[in-house]
Amino acid sequence: MSFVVDSSVAITWCFAEERTPATAALLDRVTVAGAFAPSLWPLEVLNVLLMAERRKRVDSARRHQLMGTLGSLPITLDTQTAAQAWTITHQLAEQHRLTLYDASYLELAQRLELPLATLDADLRAAARALSVQLLGAPEDSH
Repeated sequence: MSFVVDSSVAITWCFAEERTPATAALLDRVTVAGAFAPSLWPLEVLNVLLMAERRKRVDSARRHQLMGTLGSLPITLDTQTAAQAWTITHQLAEQHRLTLYDASYLELAQRLELPLATLDADLRAAARALSVQLLGAPEDSH
């Protein structure tokens, strides 16, 4: 079964000190079954990598290597992210006090009826409130 992956989980795949057994298992799952993400996902993960370089956490060569790795994963980007932003995504952000970015992951998980892989506490709380299955933390079921 596939899932919706957010940037907080994907970034753990780039930095060993952030990776956990649960997030490593999700990377394995992505390589086998693929995953889904809102169309803003590349912007989020690439921004984190760029900021990591600016903060001297990685050098340019490593950033480009990580970009290639993330870009080659079988993650399907949703083509309806922008259209949904005007309706349900905005409503989810308002109701659950999320950013629109985070709400886009929740909206996609609901629409596709898939589990959501996130480490973001606010997003996890909103997903629980809506009975969306969660992945990514050690206590989550796989």
